[in-house]
Amino acid sequence: MRIFEMIVIVAVLAATAGVMWTKKSRRLDILMLLAVMIALVLHGTLENHRIQMAPAYAAALGLLTILGFRLVKRQRLDQRKRYAKLWKSLLLILVLLLSGVSVYASRLLPMFTLPEPTGSYAIGTIARELTDEKREETLTPQAGGKRKLMVNVWYPADPDQTEGKPKEHYPSALGEAISLVFRLPKQLFSHVTDIPTHVTDGVQLSAQEPSYPVLLFSPGIRSTRFQSMSIIEELVSHGYIVVGIDHPYTSAKVTYPDGASVYYVPDPKFNTSAELYNYNVSGITIRAADASFVLDTLTAWNTQDPNELFQGRLDLSRAGIFGHSYGGATTAEALAQDKRFKAGVSLEGGFWGKVAHEGLTQPFMYVMSGTTAQHLAHPEASTEPLIYEEFTPDLKSVMSRSTRDTHYLTVDHFIHQSFTDIALLSPSLFANGLDPVHTVDISRTYTRSFFDQYLKEEPQKLLNGPSAEYPEVTFDPAYTYKRP
Repeated sequence: MRIFEMIVIVAVLAATAGVMWTKKSRRLDILMLLAVMIALVLHGTLENHRIQMAPAYAAALGLLTILGFRLVKRQRLDQRKRYAKLWKSLLLILVLLLSGVSVYASRLLPMFTLPEPTGSYAIGTIARELTDEKREETLTPQAGGKRKLMVNVWYPADPDQTEGKPKEHYPSALGEAISLVFRLPKQLFSHVTDIPTHVTDGVQLSAQEPSYPVLLFSPGIRSTRFQSMSIIEELVSHGYIVVGIDHPYTSAKVTYPDGASVYYVPDPKFNTSAELYNYNVSGITIRAADASFVLDTLTAWNTQDPNELFQGRLDLSRAGIFGHSYGGATTAEALAQDKRFKAGVSLEGGFWGKVAHEGLTQPFMYVMSGTTAQHLAHPEASTEPLIYEEFTPDLKSVMSRSTRDTHYLTVDHFIHQSFTDIALLSPSLFANGLDPVHTVDISRTYTRSFFDQYLKEEPQKLLNGPSAEYPEVTFDPAYTYKRP
């Protein structure tokens, strides 16, 4: 809990004790009323109110009402002796219950701090709307509209350029994405907008290197480009430019600079798995085209950059792509369709499209959660969306047909959403027995090690096999190949 949240709880409990067990005093009533009011005001001003504290606010409001009534009415509230004990007992039970619920809710969905990136660079960002004039939007009700994306470019900056400047916070889109994925009220996650990242908007690109390798990031379905900031920050701090893409109608919510928003459209219902499979092939083809369009845009920026940041500074000979879930499937298909991407990482994505039949000619790493691996072992009893009948044959096809190095990792204790920042958001619900910082460290360290090895040509011991630092990670020898 945050400091002023605890102060609110203490003020409420202290005022309750004062009402119940001290002799009535006008001065004391005024002091207790002021103490509760000041605690609420300081909490709201310095920390912002949040829904997890709503029961405590209700308790505080009740106490303020009682104290106000005591100040207005001269007689004692408990002058009827036969009701005094009952009234006091009910008051104590109610305040303890409401305060306890707030404490529990605040611990269940805590205010967290993103782990510090381990690299030497600070992190800058810009957000941009990109319109692909060559493609019509096929998912909008109105015909003739062009495909419009929102991207964030996160890039290395010098620490002295960001020192003392305000840091970007998670956007509300993250809360909406979590709400969609877990079917929970989005208000439960409204506090994410109070959680700062390590990112500063609009600072200059670092001049320490003449150019930087570029990575594209594709989020999961119903998610957002901000879902895995721990991985993105780690990569940028080590000298990568990362471009996060929101894909309209499959991302949770895409908000454009003019204030217009496009929301996730649920998949239609299909009678057969083959119909659903073909539908996903079409959807991933659109997303892979998004990735290629973003790479086209970066290529144009490298020649003439309207942002005046990246001209001549993007090393597109070292371009990679990574993604989670549907974004992992986007990664695999983008690699198959666009050879400008030199390496890719799929964080538990499927295989839909060209990649399933032809394999890859670029280095590729697939990371699967231990939970999904268990479901794969018993697909007949699984309701996981990733467990579809074509998955294993497609996986074997991709790994066996690929002509460059492939790595297949399984992470014990991981669930499907562990590749996002969800373990930090609620360790009790989503860390699955692991330390939440260790959880995000696994994802960010293996992702960075892969790109360091294949885009920066820096050999990584971590990719050679088991690590004492990460005992949860195992390499599947059937799909891990080192090719000449």
